[in-house]
Amino acid sequence: MKANYSLFTSLLFLIMSCSGPQESKKESVLVPQKIITAGGTITEIVHSLGFGDRIIATDRTSTYPASMQALPSIGYRNQIKSEGILSLGPEMVLIEEGYLNEEVIAQLESSGIAVKLFPKPKNLEETKFLISNLAKLFEAEEKGNELISSIEQDQKELKEFLSSQSGNPSAAFIMARGPETVFLAGDETFATEMFEMAGIQSASTGFKDFIPLTPEALVAIDPDYLVLFESGIESLGGKDGLAGVQGIKETEAFKNDRILVFDGHYLSAFGPRAGKAALELAKAVRP
Repeated sequence: MKANYSLFTSLLFLIMSCSGPQESKKESVLVPQKIITAGGTITEIVHSLGFGDRIIATDRTSTYPASMQALPSIGYRNQIKSEGILSLGPEMVLIEEGYLNEEVIAQLESSGIAVKLFPKPKNLEETKFLISNLAKLFEAEEKGNELISSIEQDQKELKEFLSSQSGNPSAAFIMARGPETVFLAGDETFATEMFEMAGIQSASTGFKDFIPLTPEALVAIDPDYLVLFESGIESLGGKDGLAGVQGIKETEAFKNDRILVFDGHYLSAFGPRAGKAALELAKAVRP
């Protein structure tokens, strides 16, 4: 009886020992190999975590790193269709909340592929939260913690820089998509948060989101600096084209050549480099 019991326990131990590696192998298979991302911030974070080579396609807002722009594009927002995504054969689709139509999301979910939605961060704390969630998904918590530590170091450097400065210059952000489509950023926009981080007074307050730019409004707020995306000022034809926007030439910012231009994703996406963007902006208005 003792011999039988000993044989049984030995066999049980052998079975349990063999099952360990098999279980680990099974878990590793669950980590997605073919991913499509919809949202530039998600794309940047996935790449920063070390999984950029698993992204097989992405959307038009995914401009960083530049290598992502060489991938097949699924389009932009409401133009994105489920058929185009499914035709590429992804195992998982990572989507920024509110970026795709609900109907498209439902079609993707009904196809059987994994679909994960994440809120777009609007400040650095939300950026850290998104990094943490994506790192957990990819079983890369250590790398996620490194990215978060890097952001916290950027915040520390920004705080130290601002503490050594005096005064808070004012600025207004202008969104341009051609001479006939020019908007002014107000409250509850990425510009509000970025300006606050950089120790800048937002010159355009009292309204939410973006409103069409009028000469009267611009002259009335008369900011120390005007901030635009690179793509925005290019759509106007450069600085000469900017001068053609009514009211611009009357501002102190234009007269004193205080026009700041940044990459759109870098400044507004609140990805892993957002702290660096805020520090760069803070220094730009305090030359």
